[in-house]
Amino acid sequence: MLSKAKKKFIGDRAFYKMVLAVAVPIMIQNGITNFVGLLDNIMVGQVGTEQMSGVAIVNQLMMVYYLCIFGGLAGAGIFTAQYFGQKDDEGIRHTFRYKFWMALILTMGAALLLLSFGENLIQMYLNGSSDGGDLAAALYHGKNYLRVMLLGVPAFMMVQIYVSTLRECGETVVPMKAGIVAVFVNLCLNYLLIYGKLGLPALGVVGAAVATVVSRYVEAAIVIVWTHGHKEKNPYIVGVYSTLKVPGHLAGKFFIKGAPLLINETLWSSGMAMLTQCYSVRGLSVIAGLNIANTINNVFNVVFIAMGDAVAIIIGQLLGAGKMEEARDTDNKIIAFSVCCCIGVAALMVCIAPLFPQIYNTTDDVKAVAVQFIIAQAIFMPQAAFMHATYFTLRSGGKTIITFLFDSVFVWCVSVPVAYCLSRFTGIPVIAIFAMVQIADWIKCIIGFILVKKGVWLQNIVARG
Repeated sequence: MLSKAKKKFIGDRAFYKMVLAVAVPIMIQNGITNFVGLLDNIMVGQVGTEQMSGVAIVNQLMMVYYLCIFGGLAGAGIFTAQYFGQKDDEGIRHTFRYKFWMALILTMGAALLLLSFGENLIQMYLNGSSDGGDLAAALYHGKNYLRVMLLGVPAFMMVQIYVSTLRECGETVVPMKAGIVAVFVNLCLNYLLIYGKLGLPALGVVGAAVATVVSRYVEAAIVIVWTHGHKEKNPYIVGVYSTLKVPGHLAGKFFIKGAPLLINETLWSSGMAMLTQCYSVRGLSVIAGLNIANTINNVFNVVFIAMGDAVAIIIGQLLGAGKMEEARDTDNKIIAFSVCCCIGVAALMVCIAPLFPQIYNTTDDVKAVAVQFIIAQAIFMPQAAFMHATYFTLRSGGKTIITFLFDSVFVWCVSVPVAYCLSRFTGIPVIAIFAMVQIADWIKCIIGFILVKKGVWLQNIVARG
């Protein structure tokens, strides 16, 4: 029995070398990005609680846009990985062009929405008590930060189009290098512009936004120039802009597969924003404490995020090549590897929990709330790793309707109602509300386990004929 389980869930050295070759560059890129985001957050946190809270709220709103782009491109990305497995460059060009149009439409829509209703959306998070600081000041800083951040969305759009395609075609190192350069630029400009060093003005949160926007354009320039400058490695990029037309039957095919992912990411990210809003009714100290916790959590969860990307890339290519049994075996081992890694990561996170919030220039109440959230997030990290890997397993086989039900429908039908009712109609501590929302996800774990085990995702969606 033990040897059977070992064979099913543990791979050989070649297997882990193959998985880590895909996952580690993504892990490094995301890790550096999130680490610099952590330093960025600490720098803003040194200015004051209101500034930190205003920035945290805007970043929560921007996350909805970021995940809409992710979801909008993901449907075509499923085809890109499988086209790459078939060595079909023309197919990849079609998915690239589709991504361009989808990203452009989403970016224009998001910019219009945030320009028109940004203040009202920020205000939604500032209806609780002011025990953590001045609510009006938090609103003021949030509005200023948002206006500048919107200047960076075109660059973000282009980065996602290129980077997603490169990764789906097996190139993960170049996006990692571009990300490293971008975060270095971001970090340096943060220091100079937030505090006003080297004769530059001290811009506070606006300086943080300017640094982020400049770094986005630097990253876009690097990725675009490299991709077009290495046509031998990226043959699909030749002639990709000779036309922006996508054949109608393919556009329809991409949209049918991708629409559930787009709707899913939109609803899921807005659901996460709504969960934060539910927690925020307990006061500004909760917003600030959760922001501190999320900042360190983002650094640690790069492990299971990268493993999810590895599932999408590796399993997608195996399915495209028609290697169904190999895909099943590989998927089992990646899921097990991801969960085991996150048990170790969670233990480290618990050890850091009492220390990290002390870095911030904020109240003791905010620091205490942050410690509680960090420990809770660590406890539930292996669970999150399992759910993330199963989600990408189902998605790699084109089961986008199932992932839609599995992810966003669950958030809005279970997670949000639980948080809403407990936050408004009970007096239990906010950390208990957070834990109960996570415990409700056990339902998702069971459903994900059953669907992956049954193999409903084992299909080639780009097979000819």
